[in-house]
Amino acid sequence: MEGDGGGGGGGGRRRSPGPALALRGALMAASGSGKLLAAPYREPGDDGLFMFDCVNAEKPTLGNQGQDGKQTDKGSDDILAFAFSPSGDYFALTDDNKRLILFHTKPFWECVSIRCVTRRCTSLVITAAEDKILVADKSGDVYSYSITEPQADGKLELGHLSLLLDVTLSPDDRYILTADRDEKIRISLAKAPYYIVSFCLGHREFVSKIFVIPNYPDLLLSASGDSTLRLWEYKSGEEVYCCHLSSICGTESAKTDQAVTDDKGLQKMTKYLKDNWVVFEGFVGAESYYSNLYKASFEDMDTYLQKKEEKLQRKKKKRQDLQHGANGQTKKMKAEESSL
Repeated sequence: MEGDGGGGGGGGRRRSPGPALALRGALMAASGSGKLLAAPYREPGDDGLFMFDCVNAEKPTLGNQGQDGKQTDKGSDDILAFAFSPSGDYFALTDDNKRLILFHTKPFWECVSIRCVTRRCTSLVITAAEDKILVADKSGDVYSYSITEPQADGKLELGHLSLLLDVTLSPDDRYILTADRDEKIRISLAKAPYYIVSFCLGHREFVSKIFVIPNYPDLLLSASGDSTLRLWEYKSGEEVYCCHLSSICGTESAKTDQAVTDDKGLQKMTKYLKDNWVVFEGFVGAESYYSNLYKASFEDMDTYLQKKEEKLQRKKKKRQDLQHGANGQTKKMKAEESSL
């Protein structure tokens, strides 16, 4: 199976999304904290392991500086999301320091560019044409970054009103698919992202992952915090099937597949991970990265709604006071000008 690694984010204290793994053809990439390990694990006789540490990457000079030019929101070097291009020729990652790092993987791994992103990112995907990287961030926006112009700034493509957890594309690059914290999956036209083709609605908690099935390009698979796996005809927004994972998890004991242990490529991959286990061991037993994304439950909903309304009224009054103050200052300035 081929896939891309990545993670979501939430409010409060920032946490790394934890270890992630991506496979593309003969290539493997794995990350833990700020370190990336990559290798051609299915290439016979090739034992080359590429290692990249974000600690040593060029620091951003834009994007998180205050008016005095000093860093105002210094992040860690933890890798937040990464993805291979469809051919495996390119690889991109983004980290907690608001960097987007692009690599060329063939004939050997090399860093092509390091760019600043506006906000911390939660997911990214590379187009089938391999000319753009689409990056989703915690504010709900999707930006595109050129691969053919690796130093160019990003371009805003679309936005949600909620934290984005995943972004992907249809195999023909015609549709942008985005999933957010508020249970929504949105399908947008790539050439005109403001045009919404459909919504896939049905999940009751955040949608953590979406995946267009390669052999069935009209079908979308989604995973959610509501413990369901859903299949969609995403262009129409129609749900085809829903699998409740809670009803099948733990019903059978884990079984070792002998075919896996006999696979030379997987043996090589396992060895790489074991030899560098120090990169991942800090995440053993750690709290789920998605635990703070669940909806809050309230025993007394009336009290909660009342407090929420009071808070909205206070914000409204504050805006009105600021507006009145600004209008008064304007009138005073006009009066002074007329007396001159």
